[in-house]
Amino acid sequence: MSPSEVAARPAPSLPASTPNDAAALAAAREAFAIAFGPVHERGFAVRWWDDSVDASPGGAAPFTLVVRRAGALRRALLPPSELALVEAYLRDDIDAEGSLGEAGRLGDLAASRLRSPRTLARLVRVLRRLPTDDLPPTRGDPDAADSPRRVRRLFGLGQHSRQRDAIVVRHHYDVGNDFYALWLDRRMIYSCAYFPTGTEDLDAAQEAKLEHICRKLRLRAGDHLLDIGCGWGGLLEYAATRFGVSGVGITLSEPQAALARARLATAGVTGRVRIEVRDYRDLPGDWQFDKVVSVGMREHAGAARLPEYFAAAHRVLRPGGLFLDHGLMRGGAEQRRGVGQWIARRLWRRDAFIERYVFPDGELVPLGALMGMAEPTGLEARDVENLREHYILTLRHWVERLTRVHPQAAAIVGEQTYRVWRLYMAATTLGFQSGRLTLIQTLFAKPLPDGSADVPLSRADLYRSPGAR
Repeated sequence: MSPSEVAARPAPSLPASTPNDAAALAAAREAFAIAFGPVHERGFAVRWWDDSVDASPGGAAPFTLVVRRAGALRRALLPPSELALVEAYLRDDIDAEGSLGEAGRLGDLAASRLRSPRTLARLVRVLRRLPTDDLPPTRGDPDAADSPRRVRRLFGLGQHSRQRDAIVVRHHYDVGNDFYALWLDRRMIYSCAYFPTGTEDLDAAQEAKLEHICRKLRLRAGDHLLDIGCGWGGLLEYAATRFGVSGVGITLSEPQAALARARLATAGVTGRVRIEVRDYRDLPGDWQFDKVVSVGMREHAGAARLPEYFAAAHRVLRPGGLFLDHGLMRGGAEQRRGVGQWIARRLWRRDAFIERYVFPDGELVPLGALMGMAEPTGLEARDVENLREHYILTLRHWVERLTRVHPQAAAIVGEQTYRVWRLYMAATTLGFQSGRLTLIQTLFAKPLPDGSADVPLSRADLYRSPGAR
């Protein structure tokens, strides 16, 4: 949150003082010290519901955690989990003024401090001294239950069944085209951008990503391209207008498909490119493409179904053709974690927030596992590029742009959903910075019977001057 936004935001109304305020404040401070460390070690400030502030000496804090109510910490830390802490933020029990990205480290800090059963027992005893009846009455805002209500529709459906996958994708993308248009680039590309120098703005970086993908696929006029999980059609539009290809894009989101079709019509390429609402498992048997691309879709397929996902791409790809897979993976830092970190993860339930509110059923695998599932289908890995630093830059742009349009975004989707998206992107940035998450582009070939494929001997063609083909 920018300083100007903080200044413009009205101060929260504080409850009237009661004889128990002093005792509750003392208990809250004690619980906070157990979960997050003493004041002088925290490196951030805390403002309590009575407007008192705890701050370590020596310089400005990167953020101030605002505790709105006496019972906020009880709800945020009992039971101690990432999800409870995040839901306290979503209902405005707590807030962060300043760097939300830095505030996202609170979960890992608490997880590291709450490994001991003795420490946990002490925390629970203190938290039980805090009230449970101090939440303001609800105003019937349907947004407050929006995400849980959607997720409940998954119960009873097999994980990664066609019906359940369609619900999951719509849960994420059908928040609304108008919402995404507020903070994405002008083409509405909702995936990692590409920053050749690191100084590009978001529009330039996303165009550079589209160019990079098209060059990796060695697209040329007349190629027939399949885009699995085509989003709002930005990649297909770029490939059709800049490289002269024909193609098909598939998505499970009707609003995405509608906007993509309108975009292709405006670009004048509907005679060569079309959009269908279709599951990748239902690609017709007679479909054949020179090139196939999938950007940000593979993580929705589910680890157990990745062999089926790669087999589908292999089946519709002509011999000699290329398939580019672009998606999130578990990074090396996640795989190297020790026993203590494993215990903390099991207790703290890291990623439970994203699994419930953002990407239900999303599953990430490490690069080695991915290769082990792709190559047995007949695909040959020809190029692997790690874009982890590029996603850090992309997420920072998204968070800044979304924060800038806070009032408009909340008017469209509600305050809670705005907070979900802002927090998830800020927290994901930390995952990429630490190496727990990474983003990999992998170029596969389907060799001809003689073993050859449409891949040059060097990468020089990828880095020719802008405009050169």
